[in-house]
Amino acid sequence: LSEGKYVANFNLATSETWKDKSGERQEKTEWHPIVIYGKLAEVAGEYLKKGSLVYLEGKMQTRSWEKDGATHYKTEVIADNMKMLPNGKNSAQEPVDSPAPAAKRGNVASNAQRPAFIHEPF
Repeated sequence: LSEGKYVANFNLATSETWKDKSGERQEKTEWHPIVIYGKLAEVAGEYLKKGSLVYLEGKMQTRSWEKDGATHYKTEVIADNMKMLPNGKNSAQEPVDSPAPAAKRGNVASNAQRPAFIHEPF
């Protein structure tokens, strides 16, 4: 908590699968650092767990810092809209809409066949 505000930080994976020229199944997974603030972070912290399926919308933000004379950079997704998606284990759960309005910015989620999932617990 910072000044009474919630912050959630976690890594999210997006995956795609395809068949190569020889018919072999291939998969590519990329990891994305996610940051969520405010009430949405509180909701995420309470309901998202490792392996949760989630749809996020937000913006990309790159920050930099100096350490040992070198400049380091990190690009994160600042999420401002979230929908929790049902997964195989608890498919009876309804998706939860976030209290934040939908944003018309870059989406962070994989395609419909492979929803994004949480890698690290909060």
